[in-house]
This record gives sequence, C-alpha cells and structure tokens, in this order.
Amino acid sequence: MTNSSGLLLNPKTYDPQRFDPETRRLFRALIDWFEDRGKVKLLQDDLEGAWVSDFLDFIKRERIFATFLTPSAFAGDDENKRWDTSRNAVLSEILGFYGLAYWYAEQVTILGLGPIWQSNNKEAMQRAADQLEAGGVMAFALSEREHGADIYNTDMILTPASEDDDEGVLFRASGEKYYIGNGNVAGMVSVFSRRSDVEGAEGYVWFVADSRHENYELIDNVVHGQMYVSTFRLDNYPVREDDILETGPEAFSAALNTVNVGKFNLCSGSIGMCEHAFYEAITHANNRILYGNPVTDFPHVRASFVDAYSRLIAMKLFSDRAIDYFRSASREDRRYLLFNPVTKSKVTSEGEVVVELLRDILAAKGFEKNTYFAEAARLIGALPRLEGTVHVNVAQILKFMPNYMFNPAEYPDVDSRDDPADDVFFWSQGPARGASKIQFSDWAPIYESRLGVPNVARFYDQAQSLKELLLTAPPDADQMRDLDFMLVVGHLFTLVVYGQLILEQAALTGLDDDLVDQIFDFQVRDFSAHAVALHGKTSSTDAQQSWALSAVRKPVTDRARFDRVWERVKAYDGAYEMNP
Repeated sequence: MTNSSGLLLNPKTYDPQRFDPETRRLFRALIDWFEDRGKVKLLQDDLEGAWVSDFLDFIKRERIFATFLTPSAFAGDDENKRWDTSRNAVLSEILGFYGLAYWYAEQVTILGLGPIWQSNNKEAMQRAADQLEAGGVMAFALSEREHGADIYNTDMILTPASEDDDEGVLFRASGEKYYIGNGNVAGMVSVFSRRSDVEGAEGYVWFVADSRHENYELIDNVVHGQMYVSTFRLDNYPVREDDILETGPEAFSAALNTVNVGKFNLCSGSIGMCEHAFYEAITHANNRILYGNPVTDFPHVRASFVDAYSRLIAMKLFSDRAIDYFRSASREDRRYLLFNPVTKSKVTSEGEVVVELLRDILAAKGFEKNTYFAEAARLIGALPRLEGTVHVNVAQILKFMPNYMFNPAEYPDVDSRDDPADDVFFWSQGPARGASKIQFSDWAPIYESRLGVPNVARFYDQAQSLKELLLTAPPDADQMRDLDFMLVVGHLFTLVVYGQLILEQAALTGLDDDLVDQIFDFQVRDFSAHAVALHGKTSSTDAQQSWALSAVRKPVTDRARFDRVWERVKAYDGAYEMNP
C-alpha cells in the first residue's frame, strides 16, 4: 500500500527530491517564512485585510518570482531561472496552503507576464526580467466594468498621437480597467486595448503601462481583503513603440493563451487550501469527544472524511498529469487545451466540495476566527469563478467532446515531467483557434487496464453509455443553444476526461487499488447525479430521459476497503499543525 504520508503536502517534512537543490531551498525558505510568522499573524492579517507587503518583501529578498517566472532566455547567468510548470505548480500549492492572498499575488503576476513573454518586444521582455529581479510584481489588465473579460469588446482606446505630441509617442491611451489584481503596485501592467482608427480585430493592441506614471490613476480596491483587486484609469497615457506587445489577431490570441498558462495555477491553489483545511479538520474531529466518543466514531463523519480525502487525492492526481501534457505540448499535440479548462472548472469545483464536506464535520468550529478553515471556507469559491466561470469553461470543454469520444488518434506516450526544463512552448502556442479539430488518444485502454478495480469497471460502463447517448439521443439544435442543458452534458463528459488522467497518474505513481476504488466510488455517484439532472431538465426528450435512468449506478460497496482508507485518513490526525 502506498504510504499516505506522501500524498498530501506536509510543510513540516516537505523536501521534494525530484527538484534541484536551489528549488528545494526556496520551497523550504518559503515554508519557513510562513511558519515563523505563525498562524496567529497569518489569520490576523486575513481578518484585517492587510496588504501582503511583507510577503512581497520576502519574495524580493529571496528572488522567488524572479527565479520561477523568468524564462531561461532572460535568465542571464542564473542557471536556476526558468519557467518550469512542475515547480510553479508546487509554488502555487504552497501559497494556497497558507492563504489565497499570497497565491493571488503570484497568479496575477503570471497573467501580467503572459502577453510580455509571448511578444517579440525584446525591450519589454528585458524590462520584465529586470523588474522580477528587483522584486516587482505584474498585473493583467483585460477585464472592464461593463464588459468583464470579453476580449471582443474593450473601452480602453488608443488614439494616434498628434504631430504636437512628445517624441516617440505613438498613441495616447484612455479608459478604465476593473478587477485588476496587483494594480496598486505592478511595475508593468499588461493592458488590452483597441485603436480608435482601425476597425475589427486588426485594431486590438496589448501594451504595457507603469502604475507609477502620473497618467495612471489608481481608483479603488474593489474587494475587502488582503488582495488588491484594483480599478484604475489611464488618461492620455503615452504609449511608445517599446510598450507595444501584440497587435491585431495576435493580440486576441495572446489574451487566450495567457489565460491557458494561468489556469493551471487555479487548481494548485485550490489543492493547497483544501490540504490545510483537511489537516485542521481531521485533527479537531478525531480528538473531539461527543456523547462519550470521538466525533470520528460516527459513521457519517467517517464517510465524509473518506469522501473528502479521496476527492482531494483525485484533484492532485489529475492536476499533476495535466501538467505533463502541457509541458509536452507542441503545435502537433494540443491536447492540453481540453485538460486545461478541466483543471480550472472541475478541480476547483471539487475543492468546493471538499471544503463543504469538511464544513459539515466541523460545524460551528468551522466559523471560528482562529482557524485556517474559516478563511478557506470563505475564499475557496473564488477559484471556480476566476478566469472564466465554470459555465464558460464547460462550454470550451464541449468543443472537444466529439473527437475525444469517437475519433482517437495515435500519439507518443507522455512521460512524467518533473525535469528542470524551460517550458518555452507556453510563449509560442500560436493562434487560439481550431479546438474542434484537436484529436486525442483513445481513452478506453487506461480504463480497461484497471477493470479489476470494481468501481473503475462500473464507471467505465457509465462512460461507455455516454457514447450511446451521443449516438442515439444527442442534443438537438435547440438544446445545443441552451447552455444550462449543455452544462449537464459537459459535466458528464468532464467526468470521463477526469477519470482518464486520474488513472494515468495513478499508474505512474503506483497508487494502490484501495484508493483508486474509493476515488471511482464518487465518480460513479457523480455521474449518476448528473444523469438524474439531465432527466429532470424541462427540455430533455423521452429518449434522453430513458438513457438517464439507465445510466444511474450504485458504486460497488466494500466495507473492508472503506475501513482501510479510513485508517489512512485517521493517520493524518496531528500530522501537521501550523506554528502558533
């Protein structure tokens, strides 16, 4: 049986041997910084909404963002600088473990860097590298109060400079951006705009602005909390040639490709939050005596813990495997474009489920201000709603369903990718189109390799039945236009994809059958729940309703297996507690 102690992040013992010495040192330094500050200070800052300036001072001192977020092409003579998604995911997990505000400062820096690293503007790229080295953070100014993150519309207008303008000024930018993280301190703000003199897609422009410039007006923080989510306005801001990052359709692609890079960190942040919350919950519940017995003696409490734990492990398995696909991607292999929105919508939504299960166990304890759990419970819902809602991401996922389910292609095997390589493809993803043409390897063999695991076999039967639905009673034209209806279909399809990568990672890591079986216990239940939801839709046809009822399955129950998994859950009691 796999040792449970290695499945969840434990800051007290964490020392990942798969990374190079400097990466390990920086992870240890980061953890020690949080642990030295202690839980009281951590929670006090959250309650008071204190800006994370001391954290950013530490990041500057240890050059963490500079080391992790600078591509090797701009690393100079520092061999430790690279954009390595494997270690970046761990960084996000650690930051989420201690608080969403710390994760958020990194996340919006990643987004702000996206259009810069994708550009051909060497001067701007060097400025970004210099800013990171100096301890700076970045911002990504896409969204607006009226348009949200709708990249087809923007009221940030570039007006061509007049003959009387300052030398070198090409445009004057005017407009307002809303919901922009780090907009209070970012040295470089990537700003999406359109030209006043050019119509259509050719008029899109990404440029960089400086939050310290006199024509940059910081208006407000739109949230109450440690995160600074700004509204700012540019008023006749001078834009020079060395500020221009992308123009025309390439600017459109840069926006989407930047979000592709950033989405991976959402799941990592969610995982970190859930892990810390889990440690608190099991240690509290297993030591709380109620009616003369530990709370964990109650069957429903054990069931909730086992469900939360198996879902959390599944989140980690899927996310780790999705990173392999992104790191190994190319123009010829763009399967990450499916796995990416699944990490964003499914993994982060599972984080909400995990926290809710733990909330039911903790009850009133979960509201106490001296718990990390109270913070996690308040903020975990942000992650499924950042960088496109679940609805938006499921709509993206559905584009891939026909080829994934029915039209497989041959690909070389994708290995585990923990190697210290620079992920240069991130910055050369190419045009953001053609998703419906992407093919996938056959998803059936990995399921068939684990049919000896009862609930894998049962879920595989459900997954095969989804093909039957799509062949015999597919959504009609009206249903296809109904996002509420298609959301349910998307959830059913997502579970198949989710299970595939979970099984692949389980095989690569040698995860034992007990835990795999417990994971697919909830996969079976969740598929059944979505099938019932499809049955209940007002627009579902008789044939679809008949299919829905036929797709409902009960997981294979195994008391001995459940008890073995519970013992692994119970072993986390006291395994980690943050320094006071």
